[in-house]
Amino acid sequence: MRVFVMAPNIDGTDVGEAYVAFKWVEALSHRVDLTIASFERPGRKSLAQQLPNARVVSWPEPRIARVHERLNAMAKPAWPVFAARVHRFLRQEIRAERCFDLAHQLMPQAARYASPLRHFDIPYIIGPLGGALETPGAFRHEAGSAPLFTRLRALDAWRFRNDRALRASYSGAAAVLGVAPYVKDILADVPLKRFEAILELGIEELAPDVVRRPVEGQLRLLHVGRGVRTKGLRDAVRALARLKNHPGITLTSAGAGEEIEICRRDAERLGVADRVTFLGRIPRADVEELYRSHDVFCFPSFREPAGGVLYEAMRWGLPVITAARGGPDWIVDGTCGVRIPVTTPDTFANDIAEGVLKLAQNIELRQSLGAGARVKVEREGLWSEKADNLIRLYQELIGSKKVYIGEQKVSSLTMRA
Repeated sequence: MRVFVMAPNIDGTDVGEAYVAFKWVEALSHRVDLTIASFERPGRKSLAQQLPNARVVSWPEPRIARVHERLNAMAKPAWPVFAARVHRFLRQEIRAERCFDLAHQLMPQAARYASPLRHFDIPYIIGPLGGALETPGAFRHEAGSAPLFTRLRALDAWRFRNDRALRASYSGAAAVLGVAPYVKDILADVPLKRFEAILELGIEELAPDVVRRPVEGQLRLLHVGRGVRTKGLRDAVRALARLKNHPGITLTSAGAGEEIEICRRDAERLGVADRVTFLGRIPRADVEELYRSHDVFCFPSFREPAGGVLYEAMRWGLPVITAARGGPDWIVDGTCGVRIPVTTPDTFANDIAEGVLKLAQNIELRQSLGAGARVKVEREGLWSEKADNLIRLYQELIGSKKVYIGEQKVSSLTMRA
């Protein structure tokens, strides 16, 4: 099977989407005849060296993509350049009478970039797409003002109804992938041929099995994430304040950002400062030790498109308390955690507190959910399993379609009118 995968950034030495894209194509390169197209950032290890089992087609990343990292992550200003390069490359492949069985626009994750693949008569996939979740109305007054380019989310729904290029990209795809089922609802105005929920993140392997010896009256909660309002740390602190009769329940926070100082002040004002530890940004090895040493992962992020940090915790056998919204609502089920409805800040904190108390008082349930977390992430989160599942989808989409290569007629890679 000859597969073409495109993503503006693929780099195993980077973070974020570039690293995730790398993990996908690395796994795929051992399973199919893979060609990848991407930008390359000057000074980094070449993609050809990082992916020796794939055919690499790359171009230097434009300077505009490197000037403002946050802007590049959110708005992808170099996308038109990349899309044009991919379009030109595929036309050259047609002229050379080479073709692919299937093409896959793996990234960007945000659902707002028209695909050059729509111009070619070849089965193609877009995704996993994510994002586009709005802050719940009851929480907006606490969320503060967002940077101008992050407010582009407000245009997404309008574009799904009116942007012809974007609509054609998604409606023409053999399948659109979303990081969770909610993405299908967001794209409801676009007639999709097929939708599949596939979390874009994965893990290499399970962590060592940990035997947690419960101590009567004690429960160690852990929150890991950027210090922004939507990650739910403030709600976890408020929940702890509703458990003043249970001083053995404590909370540890690992992460940096403007929200941390607000949460610190909240903990002092609510009288639980002695039960909350704010570690700030810490090395990855220290985060792994926190997963090993704590009892419950409390991550009530209420605007979380995916939730890969849940996989990190679940691979250590930690039961999860999270929000019943977005990616976490799909990742976590009754076998591995507790999902809290997102209502109002006050009710949300109360419900989190009830979930915490439930796990604090029921050791057997806690242990059962922890074991379930390991089973679930092993079944669906390992990169090897994720790649195998994606290959099966590829095969379904290709079906019995004949593909001719070389001097024979090229039937699957021709320009659309």
